[in-house]
Amino acid sequence: MSKVNDTNYLALTAMLAARENRMLNAERMERMLDAPTDDEAAKTLEECGYGDLSGMSAKEVNAALEEHIAAVFTEVEGMVPEPELVQMFRLKYDFHNVKTLIKAQAAGTDGTALLSGRANVQPGVLQTAFVSGEYQDVPPELAETMQDAAGILARTSNPQLADFALDRAYFEQLRALAGAVNDGGFAANYVRLQIDSANLRAVVRTHRMGKDVDFLRLALVPGGEIDPDRLLAAADSSESLQGLYHMTWLSAAADAGAAAMNGGGLTAFELLCDNALVDYVREAKRMRFGAAHVVAYLAAMENETTAARMILTGRLSGLAPDVIRERLRETYA
Repeated sequence: MSKVNDTNYLALTAMLAARENRMLNAERMERMLDAPTDDEAAKTLEECGYGDLSGMSAKEVNAALEEHIAAVFTEVEGMVPEPELVQMFRLKYDFHNVKTLIKAQAAGTDGTALLSGRANVQPGVLQTAFVSGEYQDVPPELAETMQDAAGILARTSNPQLADFALDRAYFEQLRALAGAVNDGGFAANYVRLQIDSANLRAVVRTHRMGKDVDFLRLALVPGGEIDPDRLLAAADSSESLQGLYHMTWLSAAADAGAAAMNGGGLTAFELLCDNALVDYVREAKRMRFGAAHVVAYLAAMENETTAARMILTGRLSGLAPDVIRERLRETYA
């Protein structure tokens, strides 16, 4: 890392650390859950830097929270020395938009309302390229992936096969972005953990659906700490699966996954997969400064916005606090 980057990251890390006190922590989430009215629950978010969300419908809440996290991405993007750090987080929305457009075309529907503005490529640009077949304004890797997935769906009429191809391409491009970051491997390891988590979920879900090993082979993604071949060999044994993930960030999730393979519920398993990622990014707090803090902050803010959405829209839908509470992930703060 250059001296210029050192200086920039030192100031940026200090600013992000100062914001931790304003994050939606466990205590604030409990206040939102236990608030006597929906408006009072929304008011708690003002302490975290959000606008006034009181009196809003669920649709309006979703729009306001989407605007908030998009603004966070844009702000950090303007300050960070390495653009790949924000591009990493935007990439998943590029692929979300690609999936939305392909599936909408196949179904003969309009998916415009489902497109996300958090992406690297603006939704309108991507949609225009997809409709016209002119991809000069789309990054070559994304354009090629999009055309390949659309071709798979056209040939097979199987949206799941197109999804598998897109997932592999997403993680391949994500690994490339993370590998370009000069942070001692923090971002690259975060991506590897995401791949391991996705593959663990694939094994459990495949087992629960009664699908065969050929289906699982298509669903698994290379690039994690645990090779897909090892997962294929362990796919029929919950004990073997636990052994593969023992002493990793996903150890507790694998235990819950084994229980889910044997008839247990999926909620706890899904929560623990997500919580493992939160546990990992918390490790950035042990570092003095650097790109790792940016990765942790962006991951934390995505997690926070998701939690805020679950609480407010859950309350507006009439869900009991305990029902909402059991779906919430751990917080970074």
